[in-house]
Amino acid sequence: MEFSEAQFNEVLGKINKGMTDLAAKIDEVPRAARAAMDHWYVPDFMGDAIEWCATKICELAKWLLNKIKEALVGVAAPICFFNRAIDWQDVRGLANGVTGQLKPEAMPAVTSWTGSGATAYKASIKPQGDAAAKIAAIADKVAQALFYCSGAGLLFYLAIALILAKFIAAMVVGIAAFSSAVFSWAGAALVVEEAGVNSAMIWSAIVALSGVLVVQAQQLTIVHGETVDNSAFPRGHWPDPLSSTYGDATVKDGDADWSLNS
Repeated sequence: MEFSEAQFNEVLGKINKGMTDLAAKIDEVPRAARAAMDHWYVPDFMGDAIEWCATKICELAKWLLNKIKEALVGVAAPICFFNRAIDWQDVRGLANGVTGQLKPEAMPAVTSWTGSGATAYKASIKPQGDAAAKIAAIADKVAQALFYCSGAGLLFYLAIALILAKFIAAMVVGIAAFSSAVFSWAGAALVVEEAGVNSAMIWSAIVALSGVLVVQAQQLTIVHGETVDNSAFPRGHWPDPLSSTYGDATVKDGDADWSLNS
């Protein structure tokens, strides 16, 4: 799934609102249960059963709420992945620009410049262009992996929002069951059932996310392999961005491949 920051923020807003609503519903359950018990026709054993059921519903709802809070610990990750992916695409664009500028046919000086300096210059153009193209390829792979991670995060939190909304609807039914003149076991049972179903859905969402992250780990392993492969760089060296390592068109350490005087 492609990532949309606006959609992600909307999903996050629904989750936050849902958590607030669920906490409020948890507070309503004991009051509704007491109201259901406070009738002359409700025997003690029935009152005990209602109280037990209300306690169990609150426990299940609190468990669900805590699990969602745990899931929100990494909520900033999808946006971070998306922003870093854009940064890496910028790197890709810059590197591809360098590749285009270093093509021999794009440099008119090579057709009129002669001598040993021109020969060394011509010889260095292709390796430099290949190095820039390698950087662009690495940046593109990193960006794609990050885009994929951000999309997976959006799907995960969307599933959490749907689970939360579904359970809140069941809580409403359960509270109505307590508040009715005649206590409805079916309504209370629905909440217990929904709690079980939604807890299973949460674990399924976590398992699905874990599966996606396994794929991402594999992709990042590939990216690592790309970054340690220096075959496209002159003499196996990454280009050094620090001007302090260069003299008059010559690398201070004597690496002739980065020198126009080679």
